[in-house]
Amino acid sequence: MILPPGLPCAAGPTGRLHLHCRGPHRGRGSQRRACWSLGPNLYSPCNRARSVGLKRFVLTRLATMFGVLMVTLLLTIVLVGSNMDAILKQGIVFQVRSELVSDGSAAAFETAEEFEAFVQGRVDARAEALGLDEPWYSPQRVGLAMYRILVLDFGHATFLTSDTGSSHVGEIIFEKLPRTVLLFTTATVLISIAGIFLGALSASRAGSAIDRMTSAFAVVSSSFPVWWVGMLMIFAFAFTYQVFPARATPDLPPGDPGYVAALLYHMALPLITIVLIGFGSWAYLVRNFMVGILQEDFVSAKRAAGISGRKIVYSHALRNAAPPVVTILALSLSGSLGGAIITEAVFDWPGMGRLYFEAITVLDLPVIIGATYVLTVFFLASIFAADLLYGYLDPRMRTGRGR
Repeated sequence: MILPPGLPCAAGPTGRLHLHCRGPHRGRGSQRRACWSLGPNLYSPCNRARSVGLKRFVLTRLATMFGVLMVTLLLTIVLVGSNMDAILKQGIVFQVRSELVSDGSAAAFETAEEFEAFVQGRVDARAEALGLDEPWYSPQRVGLAMYRILVLDFGHATFLTSDTGSSHVGEIIFEKLPRTVLLFTTATVLISIAGIFLGALSASRAGSAIDRMTSAFAVVSSSFPVWWVGMLMIFAFAFTYQVFPARATPDLPPGDPGYVAALLYHMALPLITIVLIGFGSWAYLVRNFMVGILQEDFVSAKRAAGISGRKIVYSHALRNAAPPVVTILALSLSGSLGGAIITEAVFDWPGMGRLYFEAITVLDLPVIIGATYVLTVFFLASIFAADLLYGYLDPRMRTGRGR
């Protein structure tokens, strides 16, 4: 084997042959050495450098994500904190009055002044128990609120309850989240799979009829909102032809043996609608990524080597287009966890979107803060996973400045 000039052979502890670039060294700012390994060697300087670079890459990303989470949580508390006390006290007054009316205690008071004094006493006691006797911006309240949210102790909702009647915010959120994952995350996965393969097919046949049809369908489908197409689908397939039910939630209780089949049947129409609207844009994005890649020199070299076009497209070109596709997929998956308010309202789907809408409508701040925190955690986790995949697909991302 002919070695590049200035690159002496060096055998590692395992006997594998390594080539190290010998260059001038004048300290840390001098020219870095490059390394080419002819075999795996876990003890070589290059692999140690890669390991250090990977650890630094992961730790840096984790620290950044934690910082973003803390800033988001603090901003959420500050933004709602100025109105939190007044809203919470109004909610307490409403609860106390409702309790006195429902149990008949209100009729026992002779005058309105006695009733109002009794209500005010209960309100003050509950406000003190909730820590509302201190200002919202006090370090004790802000720090305690952040700690409780970090350990997933969101407290109790002011107005909303779960299907089982619980007012615990955690139970309310984690009751709605699986339903959102079932519909919107499943739709996102199907959209990405269909879009990737259709986009790769269009890129491999750029300028053909299928390429023009894909581009036209992407433009048309992205022009219509999902909820509007959903209303048309309900009118056509639920009321006119009666193929699917109009409501996406079955009437059977979750413990019924036929609940799973009924749920899949009811969610078929919204799932088809979301996939129909979304996969065209995905195909168009992947197509644009891969058109440029298929014109690069390494593709021409593989074609000259006799590799089939299908293998070049789906094994080589698609891998080079993977980093931006992975980023878009991570953002789409994390965004799908938030649901869609109007779409869930159209299909009567009790997910995170409707929960947000109901919490904002009645100003249920514990639910708003808890849902924001949970979705932020999932969003940052998806970004972190995308960074790791990015580093795997493109080693330059994890090695820093050419280490």
